[in-house]
Amino acid sequence: MLPGGIFRNVRVERDSPAEKDAGLWKWKDGPFTGTKEWNGLRVLMSLINNWDLKDVNNSIYFVKEAEGGGVSAPRYIYVVSDLGATFGPVRLDMGRHYNKGELKAYSRSEFIRKTETDKVSFAAPSAPSLAIMILNPFSYVRRRHMTWIGHDIPRQDARWMGSILGRLTPVQIRDAFRSGGYSPAEVEGFAVIVERRIAALNAL
Repeated sequence: MLPGGIFRNVRVERDSPAEKDAGLWKWKDGPFTGTKEWNGLRVLMSLINNWDLKDVNNSIYFVKEAEGGGVSAPRYIYVVSDLGATFGPVRLDMGRHYNKGELKAYSRSEFIRKTETDKVSFAAPSAPSLAIMILNPFSYVRRRHMTWIGHDIPRQDARWMGSILGRLTPVQIRDAFRSGGYSPAEVEGFAVIVERRIAALNAL
């Protein structure tokens, strides 16, 4: 799944006749909670500034056969299925209708907030703006409770995720943004930030 915030002019969804929706999974109570892979996913969500990490945005797909038409053993695939609130600010704010996938907001945002001997905390997802608290206190409290997802991640797991992302070539990163219809300047701007963040992970 590619971040939905990348795509401006097209809609890209996971759609396979071999897959059936099997419900949702929870960040705090999933079958892989606490694993290196789970921590790596938390790092990736912070790298793309995904502040909308509600459990309802996580899906489980049941797969009956391989995509090539061949038969495979039934299996479950766990995904973050709604990635629309990405590549913008680190939190829900009053500009939520226009600053998703917005280079200026993404470039101004913080990435790594705090490093300790054995763990690291990221800026995304951050607590919503105070304006949200005034207009919708229920939403503010609910989203404030999501901030833990980007906090206290083992440094070795964050560095491991960085090593995986480091396999992406400059061309692949730029092609991802180019496919969303961004201008050449925007493509380069997003790509440079992503590369800088990957380098920061590998330097932990």
